[in-house]
Amino acid sequence: MPAEEIIRVEHLVVAFGDFKAVNDISFEVARGEIFGFLGANGAGKTTTIRTLCGILNATSGRVLVDGKDVAASTAVLKPYIGYMSQKFTLYPDLTVRENMDFAGSLHNMPKERIAQRSQLLFDFIGLKQIPPGPVRDLSGGDKQIIALAASILHDPELVFLDEPTAGTSPQTRQVFWRLIERLAQKGKTVFVTTHYMDEAENCGRIVLMEKGKILALDTPQQLKKSYFPQEMKELTFTRPLQAQIAAEIKQRGLGAPSAFADKLRLSVSDEKAFDAFAREKAEIFSVQSVPATLEDVFLRAVSGAGGNV
Repeated sequence: MPAEEIIRVEHLVVAFGDFKAVNDISFEVARGEIFGFLGANGAGKTTTIRTLCGILNATSGRVLVDGKDVAASTAVLKPYIGYMSQKFTLYPDLTVRENMDFAGSLHNMPKERIAQRSQLLFDFIGLKQIPPGPVRDLSGGDKQIIALAASILHDPELVFLDEPTAGTSPQTRQVFWRLIERLAQKGKTVFVTTHYMDEAENCGRIVLMEKGKILALDTPQQLKKSYFPQEMKELTFTRPLQAQIAAEIKQRGLGAPSAFADKLRLSVSDEKAFDAFAREKAEIFSVQSVPATLEDVFLRAVSGAGGNV
């Protein structure tokens, strides 16, 4: 039985003058899903999420949330949606509790309900002691986690998180994704944008987006299988000659290498020919078979090299 749909986007276009920030995209999101939008800065992720929240108007196309047209039902859908924007959303001069009180007032929540929900969320995010001072004194990671709590204070069914871990430490990113997974376990739908490839592995399905268009949409595992049915080869070198070796590999038609730090990674088109090439190159220190990553997939998708998606 197909999963119940909570978001439907049909041929969405969002233009600013002649520039199409979002260019004719369509997709659906299932209820209870962690759905990821993956792409570099400027790919159109934030514009899409702001349009889905009703903050921006679509130039053309249609966005449905829980069966309601967002353009015609923004006020009706407001209690249904939680949104944490890319920019810091708390008031730095207010305390944590004052920020929560303000967030609750935006949704006309009674004071008793704000206090009850705040405590539940503090327990949920593992905040045992509430800092008494202004939010500006908190660490960057704590600020983001409190911002998440404020965005879901009114207990929305659908949570939009726009690059919530940007600029935070690896430890904070891990904590944040554990919280996202717990939200999904409670039946919430989480729509998250990120440019961190490792974070996208935590999503049920992801969209790869570039220049306002969808390049691919599937589960992380299926995308890797589709674009790279065989294992990747990873090359290390005795000295920094990645660019020269990459050019030779392309010239001989053996694959399309991508540079990762001091290494090259590629999907080999001809194993025997590649093995012979690797043996003749003394500069190649080692060749290992490695699984494809989402970064490999994204680079392949952006380059237009294909895949069966």
